[in-house]
Amino acid sequence: MALVVQKYGGTSVADAKRINAVAERVLTRKQAGDQLVVVLSARAGETDRLIKLGCEITDHPDPREMDVLLATGEQTTIALFCIAVKAMGSEAVSMTGYQAGIKTDGHFGHARISWIQTQPIIESLQEGKIVVVAGFQGYDDNGNITTLGRGGSDTTAVALAAALHAGVCEIYTDVEGVFTADPNVCSRARKLDKISYEEMMELASMGAKVLHHRSVEFGKKYDVPIMVLSSFTDAPGTLVTREDETMEKMVVSGITYNKNEGRVTITNVPDQPGIAAQVFRPIAAASINVDLIVQGASGIPGRANISFTVPKINYDQTLGILGSLAPDLGDCQVMGDPGIAKVSIIGLGMRSNSGVATKMFETLARENINIKMIATSEIKISCIIDEKYTELAVRVLHDAFELDRKSPGGGNIQIQEEKQ
Repeated sequence: MALVVQKYGGTSVADAKRINAVAERVLTRKQAGDQLVVVLSARAGETDRLIKLGCEITDHPDPREMDVLLATGEQTTIALFCIAVKAMGSEAVSMTGYQAGIKTDGHFGHARISWIQTQPIIESLQEGKIVVVAGFQGYDDNGNITTLGRGGSDTTAVALAAALHAGVCEIYTDVEGVFTADPNVCSRARKLDKISYEEMMELASMGAKVLHHRSVEFGKKYDVPIMVLSSFTDAPGTLVTREDETMEKMVVSGITYNKNEGRVTITNVPDQPGIAAQVFRPIAAASINVDLIVQGASGIPGRANISFTVPKINYDQTLGILGSLAPDLGDCQVMGDPGIAKVSIIGLGMRSNSGVATKMFETLARENINIKMIATSEIKISCIIDEKYTELAVRVLHDAFELDRKSPGGGNIQIQEEKQ
């Protein structure tokens, strides 16, 4: 008997027909002898509807009360699912984050899991029940309901799999696995049989929506195999697991993009110690996440320009913060560009193959796509470009690195130069 954690996303439980279909899938697995813990998201569109309700009252609803409101989306789903399972003649029990013992810190809207008291789940499993847990939520030291942020149900599922020592965490969604690129953008995108935790974390953090990056962090930390599958077909999925030699043969494993960022620049700041801290301190205090950062010389001696990207939802707020700060830094100007996108190539093979960056830059140049900013890591290269070229960039890079090829040679390049 294997213990399996399954997670179903919002599209998988969007209506009564789909909830019944998922219930049948889970029961088939139980009848095969497995113990099942099922994590469910709110039904498709429900979280957005609840956010809209809160914002109809005020433009800035209280974070604690918003978590109380948003948590009802998942609670509705788990109740409906258990009603379906029981109507089919089997036993199931629904559990909120509190009932499942999911303890978090107190950061409303983006809480992080501290620990999980698994005894309530284990007792129900021992009674032969399917345990159905509300994703996306937990509780803090004061007993307040907290939510984990968008995509948090993935994190709930992998964290539970780690705490329960499950054999695998299966993430069911509306796609058949992890692809080399967004198949809606690139028709030649290919589904990967497996991918490393490191590559999947980069893909998720760079814009790929198939898995939340925090869930992959949990998987890597606790060595939980994650299988990404479709809830609408029986096609084999993609295994997210530890790195192996086969993975390293692919120079580039995937391409992703993110249109949800804006670029902000403050020009002619004093080029001296402590200025960068002075610029970013109020941004951090406003809980705004900064991504790519580039500092370069200004045309004025002793002055520098600092450019960085922030989530588009925080773009106007960031401009306001810098606008208030600029007078304290002398003759500075603040400007921005919300019409950008970040395109990234990711692969373990970048560690040992040269010329990857050159190939990326040359490919974009052939299409007359200008690169505004560049950031690199050991297994990733990201470029900021004009948003209107996003889909074209993904397609030409996919072709350039031959990612439609399933053989280990796919993504290989024959260029000899200093490693980028």
